[in-house]
Amino acid sequence: MKIACIRAYQVDLPLIEGSYNWSGGKSVSVFDSTIVAVEADDGTVGFGEVCPLGPAYLPAFAAGVRTGLREIGPSLIGWDPRELGALNLRMDSVLRGHPYVKSGVDIACWDLLGKNSGLPVCTLMGGRHGDAVRLYRAISQQSADEMAAKIARYRDEGYTRFQLKVGGDPDIDIERIHAARDILPPSHRLVADANTGWTQHEAMRVVRATKNLDVYIEQPCETYEECLAIRRGTDHPFVLDENIDDLGMLLRARSDLAMDVVNLKISKLGGLTKAKQARDLCVAMGIAMTLEDSWGGDIATAAIAHFAHSTPEAFRFTSTDFNSYVTVCTADGAPQRMSGWMKASDRPGLGIQPRMDVLGDPVLEIR
Repeated sequence: MKIACIRAYQVDLPLIEGSYNWSGGKSVSVFDSTIVAVEADDGTVGFGEVCPLGPAYLPAFAAGVRTGLREIGPSLIGWDPRELGALNLRMDSVLRGHPYVKSGVDIACWDLLGKNSGLPVCTLMGGRHGDAVRLYRAISQQSADEMAAKIARYRDEGYTRFQLKVGGDPDIDIERIHAARDILPPSHRLVADANTGWTQHEAMRVVRATKNLDVYIEQPCETYEECLAIRRGTDHPFVLDENIDDLGMLLRARSDLAMDVVNLKISKLGGLTKAKQARDLCVAMGIAMTLEDSWGGDIATAAIAHFAHSTPEAFRFTSTDFNSYVTVCTADGAPQRMSGWMKASDRPGLGIQPRMDVLGDPVLEIR
């Protein structure tokens, strides 16, 4: 089996709630997603998706995905898509860095491998653990009362994990955290995710003002060193996300005991192959994980489901279903939430069938 063609499709994904707001006044109302199709010489096609959270979250932007594919795509024609280690080395040799560019190709090749072998991706990634994957709901930044009301609604739909978008004015964030925790039972988990938005002294104020609450603190500051200082100044469970972008940083954070949970995003790491490396290392080191991506629709959600469902339950803190946040369906067969849970498909590959009428004509084709 050889790669014969790589195509990219651009799809807009409007949000059901109208907008998604997080630290620093950043906001997105329509996500720009790239769906990657890798066609083998036997006609089999695998699909992947890359959807950055706007251009100001991580060092990634939507048009950069498609520009990067133009750079690496010609060098992949003729390579065996099932040899994922070799393929990733090839992509890294052609383009230094830019892991998000490579993620869609890697996911599509996992889909091809599954279709070729007749197995679901989660089976190929280590096997299915448990009946379903527990989801969290991200609560976009608004007033304390509005955010609490959204939590109550999603709680009633079956969600038991909530990621509260903070990282703004610390006094308002303290109100947000208290209001959210007040309406949740003790068994529900609340994560206050600042997305790097606080300075070190602001973060310290927040953790002290919420000292007696059951809340996780996620990525309070921009730099690793600032986050480590806050970690050492609080006994709240601690999550790192933006700073952990490769195995070296993961090992450094483990050595420093800098976190209790790590957020592994597929495209931040460069695809399912490298995300699996980080996941397996976390399991070996006893670190729990949030398993997800930056954003996306049905295909990204399918990849997340296989990634998460193949992770041992003891280390699976939570995951997410991005296709339930957007108004456009791009593929049939994608996981659908059920009372705050989702399952990976048991069909070969990712188990999805893209809606080509929604994808439209490719914006890029490489042969």
